Amino acid sequence: MRAAVLVPIWQDGDHLRLVLTRRPDGMRTHAGDVVFPGGFIEPSDEGPVGAALREAWEEVGIPPDHVEVIGGLPPVTTRSSHMLIVPVVGRIRRPARLVPEPGEVDAIIEPTISRLLDEDAWEARVWGGHTLWFFEFPQGTLWGATARIVRNLLEYFR
Repeated sequence: MRAAVLVPIWQDGDHLRLVLTRRPDGMRTHAGDVVFPGGFIEPSDEGPVGAALREAWEEVGIPPDHVEVIGGLPPVTTRSSHMLIVPVVGRIRRPARLVPEPGEVDAIIEPTISRLLDEDAWEARVWGGHTLWFFEFPQGTLWGATARIVRNLLEYFR
């Protein structure tokens, strides 16, 4: 299975922020997880970029024409479902109001890059010989494949 996510970055005064979401607890897969807007790459999508843009529009109301795709990050695979996720990085012109799709998004989380760069805020746990990273927000926990994507992104800001 292949999926794509948009890694939306926006300028908030002197800060750069990301847009993350928290999935509802009742979701069939990855319930309650903190994730980027994204989903399966459909045959009608123009590859991972098309899927990421479509899903960001559907899930949080970021219009595709508000996204400047600036690159990508290494794909990651989820350990539980073995899904390959292609991260598409985009600079966004943030709409005045993000609109969460209630069936897919319980909360929108917009941390600053500087907060995510604080290594003391991260917790590392070893599981099955792999290091898993965790970052706590009041709305939920960032971990797993999304945490790996965030940490890969942060390398560009160190």
